[in-house]
Amino acid sequence: MSEQSRGALRPVESGPGVLVHTAADRRLAVEHWLLAASNDQRKTRFEWGEQGIALLPMGTLFSAVRLPMSLVAALGGAGMTAEELDALLAEVLDGGPVIADPRNRHYYALVPASMATSWQPAAVDWRGHGVDLLGRNHHMGVPCVDMDRRDPVSTRSYWAVPMESAAELCVPLAVARLIAAASHRAHERERTP
Repeated sequence: MSEQSRGALRPVESGPGVLVHTAADRRLAVEHWLLAASNDQRKTRFEWGEQGIALLPMGTLFSAVRLPMSLVAALGGAGMTAEELDALLAEVLDGGPVIADPRNRHYYALVPASMATSWQPAAVDWRGHGVDLLGRNHHMGVPCVDMDRRDPVSTRSYWAVPMESAAELCVPLAVARLIAAASHRAHERERTP
């Protein structure tokens, strides 16, 4: 990712018929969209407010691909910091949303709900690399929308790649390519003394 692409965006000139949504508006839209997956929205809001994370069911609005941090690190190379791995995921998954769980050493790429069934044959192969596809009958801790900044000593889950707009998810093929490339690199490193 170039320095230029990380800089601030230029202001958008609004004109007749042009809607400009602030970051706060987009965060609120994302929060409402995530709440739509909840079986108990009041409880979810409470958990986000008190704990910063809430358990949401998978397989309705979205599913998740659980990636071991070690697999992602194999793609990026030895010695990468968490922030560098987050940036790598943002680049490789074209800004698709990813949740980091430092305590359990996993990343969760949020994908369309249909991926849990349509990619099942590939998911069987992925299990050998510690990758799991979480769809119906699974629940996952989803941080509140504002949890995109990490405390270096914290083990709390956070948005490694924030969801920029409601319903914006990772493209399944991009996730599959990431898994294939990382698995290939990990295998190469195992063979090299």
